[in-house]
Amino acid sequence: MHQIVTAVQHSAANWNSAAGFRTVLTRDPDELARNLTDWEQSYDQISSGSFQGTLDELRLPRMQAFRESISQAVRQSCRVWPGALWFGFPDHPDCSRINGRQVEQEFVMVRPGNEEFELLTPSSHTIYGIVVCRELLVAAAAAGGCEIDWSRLEAAEVLRVDPVERRRCILSLATLLAAQQDAVSGHDSPRQLQQWQDLLVDALLAMLDRSGVEPAAAASFQRRQRIVARVRAYILAHRDQAIGVPELCEQAHVSRRTLQYCFEDVLGMSPTLYLRRLRLNGVRRQLMAAQGHAEPIGAVAADWGFSNFSQFSSDYRKLFGESASASLRTQALRS
Repeated sequence: MHQIVTAVQHSAANWNSAAGFRTVLTRDPDELARNLTDWEQSYDQISSGSFQGTLDELRLPRMQAFRESISQAVRQSCRVWPGALWFGFPDHPDCSRINGRQVEQEFVMVRPGNEEFELLTPSSHTIYGIVVCRELLVAAAAAGGCEIDWSRLEAAEVLRVDPVERRRCILSLATLLAAQQDAVSGHDSPRQLQQWQDLLVDALLAMLDRSGVEPAAAASFQRRQRIVARVRAYILAHRDQAIGVPELCEQAHVSRRTLQYCFEDVLGMSPTLYLRRLRLNGVRRQLMAAQGHAEPIGAVAADWGFSNFSQFSSDYRKLFGESASASLRTQALRS
């Protein structure tokens, strides 16, 4: 079945969603995040300007394939459904990060189900994804004679793969999704769905059979990741308070220079910019979740540590391309 939707919410669960295809169009980052079936996600917009997002998703019996296109840079907190393996193919890998780690041209991102991970993606970005039941992929690999170290793969964040096989896998995904968009029939036979699933499994295994797991991040980088995570947790725990860089340095037990370096290396931005972006996205998320009984905008802004409403209003408009009141009106129309 081919659907075009604007807002559907899902809870994370083992993959049991009905097979079908749909396209989601939205102007809100979190709405896009909620619409990837059976994922737990939230998106923070990082770059300035109005947001446009498109999701094309094909649900197969034991697999999920999708293409997500977004207009702005986004920080994504993600968790795939349990019992699955996710493989991600960004179109600008050299501008993407997974758990703060820079992705290279010949890399494919990978994470197991039910484990949280973080993505940073650039503006004007498209990513293809395959999520497959682990049992299905392991059984297919054994049947095909592929020798894959599954424990190392599941612990990895990136795989170095053959560029030709990477392109072939993306082409298989793109061709299959395009065929669904062009389909005139509203229903597909179980045999056809199985054929598509087999096609994608074969493309994945051909790539994985010639891949290598990249070494884990160096201990120094892992320390920087922990510092950034500690600062983020502190900001969220004190979201209504005015916080400056000196206070963040004190909480992280590092110098101002070290904190700056940690944030630039892991997130590609300064701690000051990150603090402002995190709080502005928090305000927007709270406004968009109001569903007809919203608090005054000033009160929500104060909840997120903004004491100067005029400055907040200016910063909000610059980041999201609209005023906070316009966001609230949009949400009221949707409710």
